[in-house]
Amino acid sequence: MTGADPTVVTHARRDESPTLTAAEFAVLYRRLLSRAAWAGGDRGALGALTPARVLAASREVRIGRTVTLAAPVETSFGPDNPEPAKHHMKDTTQDGASGGLRFAMDRFAMNVHGDADSHIDALCHVIYDGTLHGGVAASSVTPHGAGALSIETAHDGIVGRGVLLDIPRLRGVPWLEPGDHVSAEDLGAAETAQGVRVGEGDLLFVRVGHRRRRADLGAWHTADHRAGLHPFALEFLADRRVAVLGSDGNNDTAPSSTEGVAFPVHVLGVHAMGLHLLDYLQFEDLAQVCQEEARWSFLCVIAPLRLPDATGSPVNPIAVF
Repeated sequence: MTGADPTVVTHARRDESPTLTAAEFAVLYRRLLSRAAWAGGDRGALGALTPARVLAASREVRIGRTVTLAAPVETSFGPDNPEPAKHHMKDTTQDGASGGLRFAMDRFAMNVHGDADSHIDALCHVIYDGTLHGGVAASSVTPHGAGALSIETAHDGIVGRGVLLDIPRLRGVPWLEPGDHVSAEDLGAAETAQGVRVGEGDLLFVRVGHRRRRADLGAWHTADHRAGLHPFALEFLADRRVAVLGSDGNNDTAPSSTEGVAFPVHVLGVHAMGLHLLDYLQFEDLAQVCQEEARWSFLCVIAPLRLPDATGSPVNPIAVF
């Protein structure tokens, strides 16, 4: 668990974050789209993960310690999990006669894009104004699966320098309350407070404390109330040309800050900038290790399942220190 750090400047909750009109959001969308030249092709922003940057990221490994960034898969119904994952045992060692060779077997099914389980969004996940990222026709996604930009584009894995920016630590609170926003100024201030700088091709992880709040207070109707990034915060990501964005929440705030767009960060990140988004990760263990090691960057390995036509995948990112 992480809590308030008395050595860090406290930033009070910000209720004055601007609400965007549809016209203002359209301007922001076009601006970010024009700045995302590094995110072309089927892999989007993953193109920034050049062999040289992967090699440089490997130098983050100094003590050989590994930490998961994923939460356990939820199989119980809850206000944030109306379609829980299903785990069914097909065969156990208790069935039938004892002795000889047997195999315990099971079957697993889940709603990949729910509000409880850690997952990664493919570039085909967001349909906006009739297209996918890069202007690919939305009709390429059919009842049979995604014909373009599926999670299979990341089949070789995503490996790079991960950076955790801990916004509750910055503000001196255990978590951000639902509805609160992370601004670009928050991200820059967290860099300064933590002594780290996000660079081109980095895998950026932003902690809002969602998992900590859920563990301490219980689950709530996350679809309607959650902390996340303000759309203007995506300017920071464009400035730094990051390759991936992940959060312990949904990345988007609810209620939405944008008129007529329920998930503006998903639209800007996935559709305009070609970012694979990771939602509902778990950063409590990671933040603890970062504090113990006094550094907030690490090698990160993300290995989505090979689901050729899927819009995303459950995921268990691993940080290596």
